[in-house]
Amino acid sequence: MSDDDIRPDGDDPAIPRWYVIQCKGGESFRAAEHLGNQGFEVFHPVLQVQKKRRGRLTWVSEPLFPHYLFIRLDRLASNWRPIRSTRGVLRLVTFGVDLPVPVSDALVDTLRRHGGPAADDDANVYFRAGEAVEITDGPFKDLQAVFANHKGEERAIVLLNMLHQQQRLEMPVAQLRRRD
Repeated sequence: MSDDDIRPDGDDPAIPRWYVIQCKGGESFRAAEHLGNQGFEVFHPVLQVQKKRRGRLTWVSEPLFPHYLFIRLDRLASNWRPIRSTRGVLRLVTFGVDLPVPVSDALVDTLRRHGGPAADDDANVYFRAGEAVEITDGPFKDLQAVFANHKGEERAIVLLNMLHQQQRLEMPVAQLRRRD
């Protein structure tokens, strides 16, 4: 490799970088799966959100960036051609040029640390009696409590220390998370 192969901005074409893929509507999970099956390194940040389905609240995974995901490629060794024909993929995102522009590694690292699939594995749907919890919303936000029991699928009873004694409070399960 000569000095001409390295761009003035220090961007070595042999070093893998993250790029953004735009997916067809509602097909980002399919695109991530098919790209992964082809051996590409893909990052598809998702969130766990509660949705009402058939009258019940359930936890579902939704993309953090609807219609987009990240793929790690280098400009020399990676075969970019199969990407366009992968099911669910619309195109590689470009910004006014013919070549896709890489995304900052720091951005992807931050997303992985603060919202990647590992964080989603800790989503709380069910708690055990006696477990320490934190209230995440409402008038008691940021207070520590002890989980007492479930009251149906959407409500919970927690024990909160107020006025020097434990008070039983009923609240939505969605307003609770496990205490670190």
